[in-house]
Amino acid sequence: MHMTGERSLPLEELHKAAGARFGGFAGWSMPLTYPAGVMKEHLHTREHAGLFDISHMKLIEIAGPRAAALLSRACPLDAAALETGQSKYTFFLDDKAGILDDLIVTRLGESRFMVVANAGNADADIAHLNAVAKDFDATIDPLDRVFLAIQGPEAAAILAEAGFDTEKLAFMTGFEPKPGWFMTRSGYTGEDGFEIGLPVAKAKALADKLLADERLTWIGLAARDSLRLEAGLCLHGNDITLDTTPADAGLLWAIPKALRETGTFIGADALRAAIAAGPAQKRVGLKPQGRQPVRAGAELFDADGKPVGRATSGGFGPSAGHPVAMGYAATALAKPGTPLFADVRGTKVPVEIATLPFTPHRYRKG
Repeated sequence: MHMTGERSLPLEELHKAAGARFGGFAGWSMPLTYPAGVMKEHLHTREHAGLFDISHMKLIEIAGPRAAALLSRACPLDAAALETGQSKYTFFLDDKAGILDDLIVTRLGESRFMVVANAGNADADIAHLNAVAKDFDATIDPLDRVFLAIQGPEAAAILAEAGFDTEKLAFMTGFEPKPGWFMTRSGYTGEDGFEIGLPVAKAKALADKLLADERLTWIGLAARDSLRLEAGLCLHGNDITLDTTPADAGLLWAIPKALRETGTFIGADALRAAIAAGPAQKRVGLKPQGRQPVRAGAELFDADGKPVGRATSGGFGPSAGHPVAMGYAATALAKPGTPLFADVRGTKVPVEIATLPFTPHRYRKG
């Protein structure tokens, strides 16, 4: 049963047939787990490959003579410097340098770009882009697509056997394999993998074709979350929000140094001020000492019982073999190995600051 107003994925019938258990996420009814369960789904992705329906994410095409200039105003990004086919992780910031959303922008051609935005922010992102576009000769076109992610060490071989040329794609590059299709080598698991957007009418045939390979299985939102958490990747709304800047979040690597210093993107002055002041808190990995998971919202305390931060994501890491969490700690305490305590329903659980990621990234470079 759907909650009132929840949107269904175009391939919902396929997920029902696969035995999915559904739940609400960002206004969508999403497959949370399949009969194998979150632990097996997670490990299958790390060992073989998993198929994720991420059609709740929004593909937005930006085109026109001033498309690059528009994106360079909306994001701390030099869009004109991107090579055709290059993808870049970036953000929409507000005037205070708070993170409205994190996105991936791919250059498709001289004056065409694809933006992949998060489900919960899609409508706000489109409105934001349209507001910025008033000053630029460019069009904002939200696309109606099914979006599938195939992630894991066997992803490339599975796609190659299904007739896709994956050899020419390095990590964080993308192209249009056919009109109306969009494909990148990227993902949200820490593994090698691909994301494919395609017209709704073609999607069932592609999913069926891919799943005919016994190395591949559907993976739900629960394992997507444990995979990205082990990989130290942020979830907007939890680990990054309007109240965090890229400086707090340890994401300045995504912003070219020249732009940090002289950029004219929205939020540039506030970001420069935040960098100059130095963040009061930093995003950190948290390793609970024991088997008790520490979840989002748990307050962090130092040895004297003073509040020093909070967890923003947490759960069990099936590949790490122990509970994993991420959060923010006062900058002075944000060094790996620092012992803290997390308040889990009134019990003080010992945690230590850990280096991210918990599971090494295995992206296909070059």
